[in-house]
Amino acid sequence: MANDSIILLGCGDVGPIHEPVETYSALARPTLAAADIRFAQIERVYSEHGSLQLHAGVGHSRVKPHMASLISDCGFDVVSFASNHAMDWGVDAFHDTMANIRKNGAQVVGAGRNIEEARRPVIIERHGVRVAFLARCSILNEGYAASADKPGIAPLRIHTYYEARENQPGTPPRIVTIPHKGDLANVTEDIAAAKKAAHVVVLSLHWGIHGNSRMMAEYQPDVAQAAFTAGADLILGHHAHIPKAIGVHDGKVCFYSMGNFIMSAPEKTPAQVIAFRKHYGVDLDPDYPHLPYGPDAKRSLIAKAVLAREGVKKVSFLPLQIDKQLRPEVLKHSDPRFDEVVKHWDWVSEEFDHKFAIEGDEVVITAR
Repeated sequence: MANDSIILLGCGDVGPIHEPVETYSALARPTLAAADIRFAQIERVYSEHGSLQLHAGVGHSRVKPHMASLISDCGFDVVSFASNHAMDWGVDAFHDTMANIRKNGAQVVGAGRNIEEARRPVIIERHGVRVAFLARCSILNEGYAASADKPGIAPLRIHTYYEARENQPGTPPRIVTIPHKGDLANVTEDIAAAKKAAHVVVLSLHWGIHGNSRMMAEYQPDVAQAAFTAGADLILGHHAHIPKAIGVHDGKVCFYSMGNFIMSAPEKTPAQVIAFRKHYGVDLDPDYPHLPYGPDAKRSLIAKAVLAREGVKKVSFLPLQIDKQLRPEVLKHSDPRFDEVVKHWDWVSEEFDHKFAIEGDEVVITAR
């Protein structure tokens, strides 16, 4: 890589609950090591303190502190903790997690001791190129957002309304989702400020809908466009745990969901399997009982961007397949699975402006 440019690699959701933790990164580690900056989204709480909060929903979001070593195993430089699980076990566990992330060599974005800290960008400089990271979460439980005197995450709240499509009782309504004006104004303000302090601004968004690969919430393209208009150069999305669209907006790339990178969860009961099918319209993959997010959860990517002082020079992705030991494997073009994963990303992106071109073992993204 030329001295005037650097490589950023962005990974999706990270948060296995099963051990041994040191095995998960084995296949991807050489690829990650070649980057100048590595990013990921943290989905667990690393602590032995706290109590499960009323609105948390699941108890497996807290894991042993030593499992944060996955962050240093992968060499992540910056991670978003703007997660719907960040406050599941209360304030003490939240602070423990922030400390354990930093202990393992990464800076934290999207969370903090108060809203000022949670909104603050992380700026990393490599070879004279300054990259600012911001993070927001739209999957918010009650009381998880930071405030002036309360720790928590940086919110991008969304209002949901239901609009009748026709005057026939029982017809499914149109689901209308609209960003909270104040939160959207805050993030665009922070993007504009970060743009003055850095050459490139990367926005991390924890958003979207689980289960169905083609289902997109109405607010997502609107937020992406607003962020790009404000000065963001790249959006790295996560939360859905499956591949979602890759879209190009005015020449800038939005990864609506990068999918899983390293995740695991408890195996679902038969009743939960039925409920998942009813809710999302898809079955779980019986070959991946500890990756219970749908049949597409094993497909993934690493987002790659070549960055310079002038901005983003190229955006591409490295196709991944997660094996049955839940290790992400970076696929080579010569591997038949490479084309399968690329075709899947092309399919989920059909309704968005994009064009994929294979260059070696990566897939370059441009507008049509």
